[in-house]
Amino acid sequence: MMNDWLMLTLIGADRPGIVARVTDTLYRAGWTLGEASMMRLGGNFAIMMMVRGGEADDLEALLEPVADALGLRLHVDAIAGGLHRHMIPNYQVRVSGADRAGIVAQVTGALAEAGFNILDLESDVAGDEANPVYVMTIQGDSDQPLEVLRKALETAGGGDVEVSISPIDTLIG
Repeated sequence: MMNDWLMLTLIGADRPGIVARVTDTLYRAGWTLGEASMMRLGGNFAIMMMVRGGEADDLEALLEPVADALGLRLHVDAIAGGLHRHMIPNYQVRVSGADRAGIVAQVTGALAEAGFNILDLESDVAGDEANPVYVMTIQGDSDQPLEVLRKALETAGGGDVEVSISPIDTLIG
């Protein structure tokens, strides 16, 4: 077995059984699963998963029939990462307001300039077609004090978007 990890990405219309079929195929072929992120977005299902057990070509050949049967697009990349590198977020940013272009760029740009490392970002458009509301939650890590980050975010959302940041207290032990 190789020590190198591959990043497996599968995307397609959401339906029951996608995760079960993909992971069972990998398991039965002797592949090791690492970290994964799987979610439904706009009626589609996306899988990003670290796997190990052979070459990229082997993985593609194994999963192409499954991807075709499930209507999924398959992509494989060699990655340099590994397991046990998880970072624990120490801040959470909440953004909400009238949906418009540029919200993500403005908020994440302000955070990047302040030395904030985004570990997880989730967003959704709520409301309705006539009155869309953008909602975003960002978790990340920064050595900066809370007040420095608050200052950086003061103008990030513009007047029609509320942006707040709070510390995350993680209890370990």
